[in-house]
Amino acid sequence: MTTLHFDIHIAAPRERVWRTMLYTPTYERWTAVFCEGSRYEGSWEAGTTIRFCAPNGDGMVAEIAEHRPAEFVSIHHLGMIQNGVEDTTSEAARALTPCFENYTFTDDAGGTHLRVDVDVFGTYEDWMNQTWPKALQALKELCETPR
Repeated sequence: MTTLHFDIHIAAPRERVWRTMLYTPTYERWTAVFCEGSRYEGSWEAGTTIRFCAPNGDGMVAEIAEHRPAEFVSIHHLGMIQNGVEDTTSEAARALTPCFENYTFTDDAGGTHLRVDVDVFGTYEDWMNQTWPKALQALKELCETPR
């Protein structure tokens, strides 16, 4: 397993970046870079289960390990969703259980510094290295565009 790190400066307050990143309808807009039509089901509250789903229902199941609004979010991956069914026990699903995805929001030069730390394994590393910067750029544009 490898931990990848991605950083971006966004010229908007932490609260705005945090809300834009996590909540509907903007969540669906920046995550479209990963999968057009992606969505989540559940809550961002610490200790709750959340499902990240593609339009066909496949995806990942995780637990929000920690959430300090506009400061830090830690997502602990628990398994996969295939054909609408959660799988947390197969060998492939268990390979995800040590993986975390963490978002850290800090004040930076009149805006927000967002750091993303993502645990990956296998063939996903190249794809994540290519896709996360595009996703963060999409998030930046959403946050910096006047509403």
